[in-house]
Amino acid sequence: MQANTFDVIERRKRITFFKLGKHRYSNSSPKTMSHSMRRGTNYNKKNLYRFEFKSTGARNNALKLLERNGFDYDLVEDLKGYVVQLPKSAKYAQILKNSVAFKEVVNEGIFLMKDLAAVEEAMDLGAKIVDGEFAF
Repeated sequence: MQANTFDVIERRKRITFFKLGKHRYSNSSPKTMSHSMRRGTNYNKKNLYRFEFKSTGARNNALKLLERNGFDYDLVEDLKGYVVQLPKSAKYAQILKNSVAFKEVVNEGIFLMKDLAAVEEAMDLGAKIVDGEFAF
């Protein structure tokens, strides 16, 4: 008698790229990405999550490399739903940890969260989603 088998779908790491001006920000550290992927980019070590692709072709090549190396990706150009705000006086270490970009305005900290799960967690910690557009 043969044992029942079923297909197991391998869980792949998902990387989100946010377009902010001419830069793409990633929710994954560069250690996750291969050196060959970074060759087609201007990689800013000061900001570990900033990649500026030299051309659309370079971006597409990098995304193909990610797919071949077991990664899925999302390209996010509309930040609506990913940006949250919290009063400056609030404790925000956990929110900052799950953000890709941060900016302070008069009385608030504004955070671009790495994914929608991080947005939900930030809201559980008292953050509110920013209505409208916000530039980083």
